[in-house]
Amino acid sequence: MKNQIFRRTSGYLLVAAAAALSAPASAYNLYNQDGTELNLDIEVILGHFSSEETYGNSESSPAWSEGYAKYGFSGSKVVGNGSLFGAVNAVTSGTWGDGDAAGLTTGDERDTDIEDLYVGYRTEMVEFSFGRQNLTFGDGFILNGDSLNMGEGLDGIVPGFSANRGGAYWLAARKAFDKTAVLRVGGESGPRGDLFWFESDNPAQASVEMSGINLEYVTDKGTFGLMHLKGLDVDDNEAAFFGYDGRDGQKTTSVRFQGNAGVENLFLSAEYVDQSQGNSNPDANAWYAEAGWTFADLPWSPSLNYRYTSYDEGYDPLFFGFNRGYGTWFQGEVAGNYAGPFGTDADIHYLGVKANPTEMLTVGASYFDFSDTVGGSGSNDANEIDIWAEWVAHDHLIISPLVGFYTPDAATSTQGNDDTNTYVQVLAIVPF
Repeated sequence: MKNQIFRRTSGYLLVAAAAALSAPASAYNLYNQDGTELNLDIEVILGHFSSEETYGNSESSPAWSEGYAKYGFSGSKVVGNGSLFGAVNAVTSGTWGDGDAAGLTTGDERDTDIEDLYVGYRTEMVEFSFGRQNLTFGDGFILNGDSLNMGEGLDGIVPGFSANRGGAYWLAARKAFDKTAVLRVGGESGPRGDLFWFESDNPAQASVEMSGINLEYVTDKGTFGLMHLKGLDVDDNEAAFFGYDGRDGQKTTSVRFQGNAGVENLFLSAEYVDQSQGNSNPDANAWYAEAGWTFADLPWSPSLNYRYTSYDEGYDPLFFGFNRGYGTWFQGEVAGNYAGPFGTDADIHYLGVKANPTEMLTVGASYFDFSDTVGGSGSNDANEIDIWAEWVAHDHLIISPLVGFYTPDAATSTQGNDDTNTYVQVLAIVPF
């Protein structure tokens, strides 16, 4: 299975909740007195999905549901010139029905396990934490949590091997790295940095161990960033199964910028990544450049964004994930999750529009053109259009429907024909 088709490495940051709640989870304050705070953390998301075409599922037109609940406690206590903080949370997840369109889940997955378990100490300029937690740096192009959540779909291919992490593949129920240590230095502006180490317990990521450094310079015009990652170890059997042998000794370096360059309605974002593998595989790189404009004076304040992304053949996208909304970094709901390309071996044009008819409703559409795929052969070239909405229906209910139309260029593509696939998903986010 030496390919890179299993790429649900998103940290699902709550599409609509990110816009409406400005946080990836809901917290109910239980106690806040004399410098001590205790919160009840609750995050619940349900989704229903259907696909007219299949990309590995034995059902010709699979339909399935996913859901998870994350629950536990977080808190902090003033100690000296800083504060001690931490969290302990569990996740219960599952997939029902036919399993996802890529066949990575079967619909029989159910699991409950510890998700977050970490402690740390922070002052105004320094923070140190360790334990089981989610890590995200930059725009999520390289590192946005350990969120690849496979199910039982690959069980039995190799005797005794399982990548099952409890299902909820699209929702990416589990995001935390198994072990981490993070030192952060700096404030909200000017120079700042992160020194970090993590170890994954995710078979679909070859249980990789990595260390890294992230340096940033934050200005009112934007943030400049430099990050370097070094692969330290992998599980040999898992790496062989997924083709990740090169992660042991792999070096990945990126430079990036995101901001408005001092122009109020402008959005700019770009990143360049250079990568050398820890084996005989050739070096590879990836990069993107994006520009957007918000027409703030027009009704509904519409915005328009264009992005070009180029991934070399053999590029390892690592832990990329859902960050700014639909299309980052799962480019196309069908392509990015089921049909491919999956963050490697492709050139992608993206055009997105978004508007806000009311304070509680956001609507948008995205167009993707995939070319130069599969070593330049074009055998997975395609285009996709996604139309979506995010509606805050109630204080405790956010609804996000999406319909996608994915059209391969040729019958030699992943799905074996050039018919347009109609894909539908509806998410229900329940904040507390």
